[in-house]
Amino acid sequence: MSEVLTSHSAAIGPGRLILVVGPSGAGKDTLLGLARTACADDGNIRFVRRQVTREASSFEDNEQMSLDAFQAAVEHGDFAVHWEAHGHRYGLSRAIDDDIRKGRTVVANVSRAVIDSMRHDYCNVLVVLITAPPDVLKRRLVMRARESDGAPENRLSRAVEGGEPDQTLLNVGCADFHAGELVKIIRGNQVDE
Repeated sequence: MSEVLTSHSAAIGPGRLILVVGPSGAGKDTLLGLARTACADDGNIRFVRRQVTREASSFEDNEQMSLDAFQAAVEHGDFAVHWEAHGHRYGLSRAIDDDIRKGRTVVANVSRAVIDSMRHDYCNVLVVLITAPPDVLKRRLVMRARESDGAPENRLSRAVEGGEPDQTLLNVGCADFHAGELVKIIRGNQVDE
């Protein structure tokens, strides 16, 4: 079970907050990396690095933090939101608030468990679910073989409650194509589902 903790008193806007969610192995980080490259020339789009209490991976754009440093950041109010999942703690820097107040689009990879809270705390939230069929997810998790993931079956069986997505990308084909769909969404265009 994930615990969502935020501390905002009024919804933050006018910028957009794009929350990218999905099961382990769906290819979120691959598509986010490609989308980040495609949007590199747009100063109004920010891709957020999560702080995570596990070893950083070459597959993800995360900042590794010790559990003690993470807890100190929580107590100091450094996170806009933080949560626990898979035995690790994750957080997004409060710096996203400044970008959103300036009207920028902020893109973040988060747990589905934080969707409802983030919709409450921010004026303009769009949730993008990136997913794939169970056999594809399992194959990708086995290929990734990240020690901190544990058994692929445990990740695949994890049920996460959270808000409904606004857009869904079924990531089973060419990564460049699906990243292009994600870029369209980030830039404010709808894609066919």
